[in-house]
Amino acid sequence: MELNEILKTAVDRGASDVHLSPLTPPIIRFNTRLIELNDTVLEKEELEQMALGILGDKAHRVFMVEGEIDTSYRIEGVGNFRVNIYRHQGMVAIAARIIQTKIPDLEYLGLPVTIASLARYSSGLILITGPTGNGKSTTMASMIDIINSERACHIVTLEDPVEYIHQNKKSYITQREMGIDSKDFAQALRASLRQDPDVIMIGELRDLETISTAITAAETGHLVLATLHTINAAQTVERMIDVFPSTHQQQVRIQLSNCLRAVISQRLLPNITNERMVVATELMICTNAIRNLIREAKYHQIPNAIFTGSQFGMLTMEMSLQYLIDQEMIDAGFQQYEKGDDAPILETLAYGSVPLVKPSRSAFQKQFSL
Repeated sequence: MELNEILKTAVDRGASDVHLSPLTPPIIRFNTRLIELNDTVLEKEELEQMALGILGDKAHRVFMVEGEIDTSYRIEGVGNFRVNIYRHQGMVAIAARIIQTKIPDLEYLGLPVTIASLARYSSGLILITGPTGNGKSTTMASMIDIINSERACHIVTLEDPVEYIHQNKKSYITQREMGIDSKDFAQALRASLRQDPDVIMIGELRDLETISTAITAAETGHLVLATLHTINAAQTVERMIDVFPSTHQQQVRIQLSNCLRAVISQRLLPNITNERMVVATELMICTNAIRNLIREAKYHQIPNAIFTGSQFGMLTMEMSLQYLIDQEMIDAGFQQYEKGDDAPILETLAYGSVPLVKPSRSAFQKQFSL
């Protein structure tokens, strides 16, 4: 089978991921389930040719040495793909994440309306967090699109790889891909500060140098959007601090408390019919109370501050889950929440972020536009 044919069929069927391995049929992920796309077994030689076609000669030589490589792939009229090519039992295998060509807006994604206002900050640090494959890149692209539609500014994106292609609207956008346009995030971020940016988007905060430079950029008048693989706001703040040596942590707490604007933590869940994924969200806005908790290293109190801060636009994961239940958007496994036997489910999905108390319906109505 041709690679483009496989990927197009996967897109047409609404898949999120494609897995190609020798001696097995193509496999797609539809919502949370893995399904064989067809019964055509892929041969070893086919996978090798597919990899060469995706990478080109230069990147293919890197792959032959390293044994794995990340890249992006585009099929005109079909879509963009985030691709990892690797070796499996000495043979080439491919994993591709399907990226929608059209940048979805926040309302379509089902995200709280408060997030749109965060994109209108002129400076500071906004973090989007969650496990791999839970829509962080899509949320960040949607926020960049809001800025692009509303403000005349220079936006620099640092990505590995580039996923959504942004067209200049009111903003001028520079999109840089790690491994092609720059060596790594740390080097690209340092360079971006000399490129007259107003907004910097960082695909992932991976190390101390990148985190430190991101904080400095946010402190010096830039709006910085970045992702982390942390699961909630409290863990995110603690991770940002703990990466630094203990002798520097108090100063970093002060810096972070001053420049952090918000933490958006999200989790994708299958909807009630298993036809699509819906997003559950924890949203922490940096109020004075939150800033004080960060300065004083009282991270364990952040969940309660979020719980009591709905008037500022904050939202706990439990509030978000309950809203999805009330709207009959999620069902299986969550109905126990309404019956009171909810602790195991909610602690697993909301990561134990706040006490299990049902919030008022007015809190949902303020946060969601659905």
